[in-house]
Amino acid sequence: MQIYILRHGIAEVAKAGQADASRKLTPEGKQKLRRILDCARQAGVRPDVLLSSPYKRAVETAELARDVLRVERPIIETEVLAPMERAERVWDEIRIYKDAQQILLAGHEPQLSTVVCYLVGSPAGRVEMKKGAIARVDVESIGLRPSGVLVWLLTAKLAGA
Repeated sequence: MQIYILRHGIAEVAKAGQADASRKLTPEGKQKLRRILDCARQAGVRPDVLLSSPYKRAVETAELARDVLRVERPIIETEVLAPMERAERVWDEIRIYKDAQQILLAGHEPQLSTVVCYLVGSPAGRVEMKKGAIARVDVESIGLRPSGVLVWLLTAKLAGA
């Protein structure tokens, strides 16, 4: 299975009294995200399943991914991709979709860099997931513990965004 981990794009700064979960992507964030996703599409990213944090900026990121990557299936919002959830819970959610060839997760930092490290069997490792970055991790089996390989990590800068 190919697992794509996509951090949300640039989001608006929270206004006084605004819930963090309601922050939206900025126009610049959407534009940069489109360029990154165009590169991802050219690299063969065509997820069977799109999972998203329920936070507005992550859902908007998943919607852009659905559009640019030409995915017909609906986005599945899941609390396990809300900020600060444990990587083990994300893996349990991924395992539900064991028949998928490609799965895309849209969420937040610092959770997503932790998820990448967990998937490659290095929970103490570090990966920098900038806004809009997308990583590909391949796993051969969907056992109790993942044993994946980081295949690539694409940032806005590398995508020319």
